[in-house]
Amino acid sequence: MKKIIPLLFASLLTSHAHAADSAQPTLNVYTYDSFISDWGPGPKIKTAFEKSCECTLNFIAEEDGVSILNRLKIEGTKAKADVILGLDHALMREAKKTGLMQTHQQSFKQLKPGLNWSDDSFVPYDFGYFAFIYDSSKIATPVSSLKELVNSDASVIYQDPRTSTPGQGLMFWMNAVFGDKTNTAWAQLASHTVTVTKGWYEGYSMFLKGGADYVLSYTTSPAYHLIAESEGKYKAAQFTEGHIAQVEVAAALNTSKQPELAQSFLSFLISNEAQQILPVTNWMLPVVKDIELDAAFATLIKPDAINMDIEQLSKDRKSMIKVWRSSAVK
Repeated sequence: MKKIIPLLFASLLTSHAHAADSAQPTLNVYTYDSFISDWGPGPKIKTAFEKSCECTLNFIAEEDGVSILNRLKIEGTKAKADVILGLDHALMREAKKTGLMQTHQQSFKQLKPGLNWSDDSFVPYDFGYFAFIYDSSKIATPVSSLKELVNSDASVIYQDPRTSTPGQGLMFWMNAVFGDKTNTAWAQLASHTVTVTKGWYEGYSMFLKGGADYVLSYTTSPAYHLIAESEGKYKAAQFTEGHIAQVEVAAALNTSKQPELAQSFLSFLISNEAQQILPVTNWMLPVVKDIELDAAFATLIKPDAINMDIEQLSKDRKSMIKVWRSSAVK
């Protein structure tokens, strides 16, 4: 009996520990796969948030931002997510049509004034500019405009606008530059496109293996290679027409079983702690004022932004996709 009592006591302690673990709430977040990769912000964001939330932060990944929205449309009120993270500002209008967005409780006083952010559902957490990345050890004189790239014979990889926010960004970019001749431009680009990938990670990985001369990414992508690899050969081509900006956003769902935790997570995303993590893991720019950046960011191109009516683009998105499918898909 003396041997059995300690064993029973140990068993009771273990069962209580399991009960405590099971009592800890879980916050489910839909995001994209590169966000939760080993080198992405997910692991550090998870560790930092869990220190104060007394919860488990559980990321559920799709390939890209548009894929997250597509999943949300299919699942509707049965969505497992409490928060969606990884849509961009051009998808907000369509996401709101699902009726699943919860009004946030965040103050935006600390955001950069240039963002002019006032949305009542979505919280911005980083931003950047789309660009085509090239290897300067192979290409001495890069293309200097989107028109030049389209009319060249340079091999290109980009992402599908139906599933990827960068692919969608290129679609808007093409329409802004080519207007009513966009269908012809898509067909010309298709003649020297290596592949159109479902998400950013797949396309960029292929480029790094020598799969193409140019890949659609961000002006901030070279910062990763400079900081993480001490490699300076990857550059962003600066285009005379300007570049399309992207603001990445997060929102809580009104079907969330953890509404208070969801709001806490949104608040954390725009805290100084998270904003210090994101630039050197997600390789985008902070949305909060006075965040000190690594010196590598000062070496990046300074793109001119193309002013675009995002509300109108959102309305025209489906018709733009039809033009892309009929002209660019082989």
